[in-house]
Amino acid sequence: MSEVLVIGHRNPDTDAICSAIGYAEYKRRTGMPEAVAARCGDTNDRIDFVLQSFGVPPPRFVPDVSPKVRDVMATNVVSVPIGTTAAEAMSVLESNNIRVLPVMNTDGSCAGLLSVFKLNKFFFPVKNRLFDSRQVQASLKNIAETLTARVLVGKEMDREEDLVLMVGAMNLESFAKRLTQYPADRLVVLVGDRLEIQDRAIREKVRAVIVTGDLEVSHSMEDYARKNEVTMIISPHDSVTSAMLCRAAINVRHMMHEKLLFLYEDDPLDKTAKRAMTSNFLGFPVLNAEHKMSGFLSKTDFLKRVERKLILVDHNELSQAVPGAETIEIIEIIDHHRIGTHVTAQPILFRNEPVGSTSTIVADCFFRDAVPMPKEIAGLLLAGLVSDTLNLTSPTTTAKDREILARLEVTSGVKAKQFTEKLFTVGSVLVSKPAPQAITSDCKEYKEGGKVFSVAQIEEIGFEQFWKRKLEVLHALSDYQLQRGYFFAALLVTDVDLQTSLLLVAGSSEFLSLIQYDEIDKYPELECAIYELPGIVSRKKQLLPFLAHCLKQL
Repeated sequence: MSEVLVIGHRNPDTDAICSAIGYAEYKRRTGMPEAVAARCGDTNDRIDFVLQSFGVPPPRFVPDVSPKVRDVMATNVVSVPIGTTAAEAMSVLESNNIRVLPVMNTDGSCAGLLSVFKLNKFFFPVKNRLFDSRQVQASLKNIAETLTARVLVGKEMDREEDLVLMVGAMNLESFAKRLTQYPADRLVVLVGDRLEIQDRAIREKVRAVIVTGDLEVSHSMEDYARKNEVTMIISPHDSVTSAMLCRAAINVRHMMHEKLLFLYEDDPLDKTAKRAMTSNFLGFPVLNAEHKMSGFLSKTDFLKRVERKLILVDHNELSQAVPGAETIEIIEIIDHHRIGTHVTAQPILFRNEPVGSTSTIVADCFFRDAVPMPKEIAGLLLAGLVSDTLNLTSPTTTAKDREILARLEVTSGVKAKQFTEKLFTVGSVLVSKPAPQAITSDCKEYKEGGKVFSVAQIEEIGFEQFWKRKLEVLHALSDYQLQRGYFFAALLVTDVDLQTSLLLVAGSSEFLSLIQYDEIDKYPELECAIYELPGIVSRKKQLLPFLAHCLKQL
C-alpha cells in the first residue's frame, strides 16, 4: 500500500502534532490522497486536551518507519484447515495460483505448509515407488467426498485407514488370485459392471467396493454388501480417474512440511530477507506480538517495493526524526528551526521560515493557496501556534504569526487568549509523569562542534511543582545523559506566566562553569546545576544559541 507519512519529531509537542494533522489535510486537499498524519512518540495531557477540544483523533502511532516484514506480507492469507484432503487443497492452490499453502490448526496457529512440489512427488512417484501409488491413507468418508460419490452401504466411514486400491479389470480367476495377496479388510476394489467381480469382492469381505462410471447396482448386490458389512460406493468417474482421486483423499497433515521458519511482523525486512532467501523454506508464516499468525510471506514477496515516503514537519534533523527515517525517501520538510545537516538523493520541497511555529507555516499554505480549511483544522493550528509562541509573547514571534493567528481565530471561531489560558492550566508533566518521562516529554537531540547533546523543555504555570521534585528531576536528567552518552543534557523549565525559566544541566563541571561565568551572558546558579534564566523562554531562539556559544568556549 502506498502511503506518505506526515510526521513530527520524537517526543512530539503540541505544534508538532497539530502541524502534522494540518499539513496532512492540506496535502490530501491538494492532490495527495495517500497523505497520513503520524507521530513517533506519545501524546501528553496538553496535546490530548487540544485534540479533544476540536474532536480530532490523535495521529497514527508509528514508532519506526524502516521497512518491516508487515509491509510486504500477505494479510488476506489463503489457507486450509488441518482436516482438508489433498484434493481440496489442490483446488485451492490452483484457483489462487499459488505454490505454498498454510495448513491451520483449530486454534488458528499454523500446523505446517503444503507445497505443489510435495503434492507432485506424491501423485507422480518414481519407478521404485510404484507400489506406494496403490496405497491410500484416508477415511472412506473422505474418499466418497473426493469422488463426489453416492454411498449405498457405509460402515465406519469416518475412520482413517491404510487402504490398498485394486482395480478389478481382469477375469474372475485372475482377480481371485490377486485377492489373496492383500488383507481383505484393507482392500478397496474399483470395478465397473462386472457382476462376478463385485460378487467375489463382497464374498471375501473387502473393506469397500467402488462401482465406477455411475453404473447402477442391483438391490440384491446392495443387500449382499450390507449383509457382509462391505461399504459400497458409486463413483461418477471411470476406474482410472476414480483410482487417482482416491489417492487425493489423503489428509493434508500427512503431506505438509512440519518444519517451519516463523517470522515476526515487526522484524526488519532487510535482515529477514537475507535469512529467508538463503533457507530451503518456500514460505513463511508471520506472527504478531501475541504469537498469532497475522500474515504469510513467500520468497517472491521479498521483491516487493515498500511504497512509503515521509514529510517531516517541525524538524529537519535526522537525529530528531522517527527511527528509520534514513531508510525512507523524504519528499518534503516543513519547519521553523535551524537547518541541520541532511543530505537528500534528489531535490525536495524544503520550506523553512523564521516564524514562531510550524503551525503558522501550515496555516499559511491553506490561506496562500485558497484551500478550504475545516473548522477543526483551524482550531488545531491555532493551538499549535499559541503553544509554541506562548500566545505571541515568545521572542520567536513574528508579524506573520500575528497575522495568521488573527485569521485562524476567525476560521475556527476560537479566541486565542481564552484558549491559551485553558491550555497552560492543563497537564503539568511534573504532576502527571514520573521524572524520567517528564524530562523527555519534549526533548530534542542536537550536534554542535562535534558534541552531541539534548535540550528538553517543560512549560509550567509557576515553579512550585518543580521545586517539590527538583532532586528527582536532577537525578533523572543525570541518568539520561549517562545512558545516552551525551556531552550534556539540558532541561529548560519555563514559567509561561512570568516569562522566565530555570535551566538544569547534567554534564562536565567545566561546561557547567561556562553557563554561570560566560563572558556575554551570566546566569546565576541558584543551586547545584540549577541556573536562573530571566527572560529566557525560547529553546530555539534564546537557549540553543547560548549553549552553542558556551560549547565554542571549550
